[in-house]
Amino acid sequence: MTVAAFDEIAARYDDLWTRSTVGCLQREAVWRRIGRLFSAGQSVLDLGCGTGEDALRLMRAGVRVRAIDASPEMVRIARRRGVDAETVRAEECGLLCDRFDGIISNFGALNCVEDLGSLRDPLAGLISPGGHLAVCILGRFCAWELVWNLLRRDQAKALRRFGKSAPSSLGVRVFYPSAEDLISALRPAFALLDWRGVGLCVPPSYVTPLPDRLLEKLDAWDRRIAHWPLLRGCADHRLFVFARSAS
Repeated sequence: MTVAAFDEIAARYDDLWTRSTVGCLQREAVWRRIGRLFSAGQSVLDLGCGTGEDALRLMRAGVRVRAIDASPEMVRIARRRGVDAETVRAEECGLLCDRFDGIISNFGALNCVEDLGSLRDPLAGLISPGGHLAVCILGRFCAWELVWNLLRRDQAKALRRFGKSAPSSLGVRVFYPSAEDLISALRPAFALLDWRGVGLCVPPSYVTPLPDRLLEKLDAWDRRIAHWPLLRGCADHRLFVFARSAS
């Protein structure tokens, strides 16, 4: 069901998300942090690459990228754009034989994995000691989602993240780990460097219609406060940056 759902939406994904104002602002929020993690000549695995937008950005910076995704249609689009992508599920990443300077997984790809602890050793085997792992996932609570859906009298959607999992609008089962869930799942192979909210003031893409001028003002607030400890857990996504432990 998960693969079929993403195959079906692949052709429209960039219009629905990548090129939307909200999508652009949230992606830039991610890149303000991870853009300085990797440099030309290094190698990075893009886990859950979608249509290849992040892979292309790394490639333009001179980074060598290998990309994987569970959706053959997403992979087809990424390959058409020049990305070295192949159809591999996140849970199968341990089958890859390469060694990378870092790994990224953006915008909820790992929310489709129920047991994050099962990825710890495979991911550790793919990253050189000291290398970075950057994971952007949907968290357990989103202030925008709660308020927006309560105003629309949709209590089920308003509260869906409070459980461990819930079906998405695509019919895909999505898992909502807490910050501690993710950090604990990756210990001791990975040490947390920092984490921050992505989309605290900038809303999820389904909150429409908001004018671009307002969204840009909300983005300016995100730049100031989305990393604050008391607020970052209220954002649409959370971005975690880890370092591969030496041992």
